[in-house]
Amino acid sequence: MFARFADTFFNLEVMQQYLPKIIEGFFVTVQLAVAVVAAGLTTGLVLAVVRAFRVRLLNFFIVIAVDMLRALQPLVIIIAFYFALPNVGVRMSAFVATWLALALVLAAFAEEIFWAGILAVPKGQWEAARSTGLGFLATLRYVVLPQAVRITIPPLTNRTIAITKGTALGAVVAVGEILYQAQSGYSFSYNPSPLTLGALAYLVLFVPVVWFGRWVETRFAWKR
Repeated sequence: MFARFADTFFNLEVMQQYLPKIIEGFFVTVQLAVAVVAAGLTTGLVLAVVRAFRVRLLNFFIVIAVDMLRALQPLVIIIAFYFALPNVGVRMSAFVATWLALALVLAAFAEEIFWAGILAVPKGQWEAARSTGLGFLATLRYVVLPQAVRITIPPLTNRTIAITKGTALGAVVAVGEILYQAQSGYSFSYNPSPLTLGALAYLVLFVPVVWFGRWVETRFAWKR
């Protein structure tokens, strides 16, 4: 029984054959994850800063957009970008469609987290900074945002890890990441061993990410 299990899920011949493809998918996944995190966190922070100006019309549109993106499944957005937008003349590659969809979803969650952090900074901090002669922007940059970012590190880290694991959704539109390569190997070999390789590749990639996130939370999180 064990020999049959090993031949099904740990067939060394099949693994050796499809390992190069899994490695190729590994690096595509890394590129996609880094691009999503960079764009998503930056956009989320910018939107939260814009909300801090309290321009009612701008805030209204930001809240509507953020709520819609948080409500929609990322897979639905990816499919809409890749399959629906070409009907109105907007075409993008599978990689770009996946990146843009996941980055927008991360930006929506990050904006709410950053905004909550800004609101959590005591009002007295604003007043004390303004009383020293600092303007609104200087107060926001040098006093409020440093405190807000530290407050938001734990929820932001968890959300970022959750979104980056969503890179596997790119397999639906044939992005050559880990899951796509593993599924392709399974389809051609009629053996689940490539899926085992894919699972191991995800562990190799995301276990260090989780550890790094825990270290960031411990090192930089707000301590009262």
